[in-house]
Amino acid sequence: MQTVSTIDALRGQIAKLRGPDGASIGLVPTMGALHEGHLTLVRRAREACDHVVASIFVNPTQFGPGEDLDAYPRQLEADAAMLEAEGCALIWAPDVAAMYPQGFASNISVSGVSEGFCGADRPGHFDGVATVVCKLFHQVLPDIAFFGEKDWQQLAVIRAMARDLDLTQPHALSIIGVPTVREADGLAMSSRNRYLSADERAAAATLPRAMKEAIAKIEGGEQAPPALAALEQQLIGAGFSSVDYATLADAASLAPIEALSGASGRLLVAARIGGTRLIDNMAVG
Repeated sequence: MQTVSTIDALRGQIAKLRGPDGASIGLVPTMGALHEGHLTLVRRAREACDHVVASIFVNPTQFGPGEDLDAYPRQLEADAAMLEAEGCALIWAPDVAAMYPQGFASNISVSGVSEGFCGADRPGHFDGVATVVCKLFHQVLPDIAFFGEKDWQQLAVIRAMARDLDLTQPHALSIIGVPTVREADGLAMSSRNRYLSADERAAAATLPRAMKEAIAKIEGGEQAPPALAALEQQLIGAGFSSVDYATLADAASLAPIEALSGASGRLLVAARIGGTRLIDNMAVG
């Protein structure tokens, strides 16, 4: 396995991986601080592609003022060891200057699916996501790209961006969403879980439990507003300081809905405990 940090070196290694027969490449974009959720993406990519390229880049343009850019864990050596053990062929680990050279002045904004939920709470976040993922697609030229469903809105933004900018050919034949990997108590795996104290970590398990209870009510015919109000009260009672949103939405368009009506639904929640903001989502119906 090789680790490269310049565009020229990346292109040279990608050409070697492709070889004369045009071997397929799967891309797993990450910000590092890897856990089992990321490794599940790598395994899924290995099943589908001849070679796996993982990117590790803490993208400053998707962090807002006061967010945890400086504190975000960086552990390239440990991440590389995990990726090598999973059979990853190449790590693309640029620094900020390589990704955003002096004079960089472009930005990709995806309207619609980016505008609510985390897009409302974190202005500019999804512009940063769309821009860096577009760059990754152009840099690596993958056949398939793999993203976790844990951030359902991010996946929707990336799919819309790739569709609108015609990036599904030749850069990625498909964008694969991989189901959320969870801890034994149901909490979605996240690099930010390490910010939680022991007491906060214990209380955080209330989030997936409360979501499942709300989903059972909605699937049983209850309207979403009272079910979600009960969810919020349960989280606050467990020690969460606030709930940014708890919304039933159409799974494809992310438009809020008040009840199931045949279309697939998605329950999306963001809540804060201590200094940590947790997000999760689950299918409804």
